[in-house]
Amino acid sequence: MSQLSSLSFTSFTDSSLLVRDVAGSYRPAEPAEVLQAALRVLASQLRCTEMLSSPQAVRDFLRIKLGTLEHEVFAVIHLDAQHRVIEYVEMFRGTVTQTSVYPREVVKEAMAHNTAAIVLVHNHPSGVAEPSRADEHLTQTLKSALSLVDVRVIDHLIVAGPTILSFAERGLI
Repeated sequence: MSQLSSLSFTSFTDSSLLVRDVAGSYRPAEPAEVLQAALRVLASQLRCTEMLSSPQAVRDFLRIKLGTLEHEVFAVIHLDAQHRVIEYVEMFRGTVTQTSVYPREVVKEAMAHNTAAIVLVHNHPSGVAEPSRADEHLTQTLKSALSLVDVRVIDHLIVAGPTILSFAERGLI
């Protein structure tokens, strides 16, 4: 307690978040450190909740994880039979306008995780969440391939900055 009482917090503004460095001193957190901490909290909430009963936690996690990227990423959220999150996996990275996705690799990953259901996710760095014909075709291709191994596609989400479009809500699944 004597160390705490000797610390002076007057140099920090009221809105500063503090982190402790390796020497044990406190300093204002860098923006990247705050985002990393937020991702850890959201990821733990994602793993500890049922997917369908907590769509807001999923959306918050995806907005932070993919919403500001300048390149496309295709990811999957693996779910167990009760639709609890097993793991979030970024599978493919692309350019500013496209990503190559290989259904065989998605099926292999689902089998490796003993996945019962899956949520497909990718981002649109353009900021426009509308699905392309290629997005719709890929969704149907993956749905067909995964159904062969009894893995159900629950949704395909497109993250475009703060906007997230759900194929399921649009009736596209």
